[in-house]
Amino acid sequence: MSGRAGQGESSVPGSPGGREPGGWRSQILEVSRPGDEAVRTYSRLAPVYEIWARLTESKARARVLESADPADGDSVLEIATGTGVQLCGLASRNRSGQTVGIELSGAMLEQARKRINAAGLGQRVDLLRADALELPFEDDWFDLVVNSYMLDLLARDRIPEALGEMRRVLRPGGRLVLSNMTKAQKRRHGIWDWLYGHGLGVTANCRGVLAAPVLAELGFTGIRREYLSQMMFPTEIVSARKP
Repeated sequence: MSGRAGQGESSVPGSPGGREPGGWRSQILEVSRPGDEAVRTYSRLAPVYEIWARLTESKARARVLESADPADGDSVLEIATGTGVQLCGLASRNRSGQTVGIELSGAMLEQARKRINAAGLGQRVDLLRADALELPFEDDWFDLVVNSYMLDLLARDRIPEALGEMRRVLRPGGRLVLSNMTKAQKRRHGIWDWLYGHGLGVTANCRGVLAAPVLAELGFTGIRREYLSQMMFPTEIVSARKP
């Protein structure tokens, strides 16, 4: 991971398997709502989502862009682009390359399209409605894949599926940069998982997950993880390469 060290940056040489005792599945809560309900929730939230995001995600977005740092001319994909704020940042750094954003929520996609056009990037960014579990791209296509705050909405067994799709579309040597709500490293940061575990989830299925051990299972290399928090909302930023 490039740039300054974060609040808890570390390399991840290997991790217990997901189905072993003490593996990553045993450390995270299972989802309590079906996936289509999460999409509907975010569609309703689309017009006001940036209020929440500025309070809890702005630090992580800055670090993701710093870590991703696309080279001008790269082929870049952002999965679950949301309202397009991060996608604008990626596209503005990749003025001669291909930048693509996909999103499952039509309302979120419309917010992203408005933002991209307002930034004057509409001619250089492709926006598609697509599912992260079935990416509509060929194998080994992108130099860089970015994904933020999506894995924490998926059922546990869907997390390896989503990351496997990201691996598939990355070129050998290509980079993956993720940000997710994660397990709290400080007691007070655990309030969000406590609320979710007691049926009081604030946004759909959002709860703490761990991406690094899943990436290790899938054969990614150079895995690095950084922990940070904003408004006591715990986030991990994880980067890795496809061999």
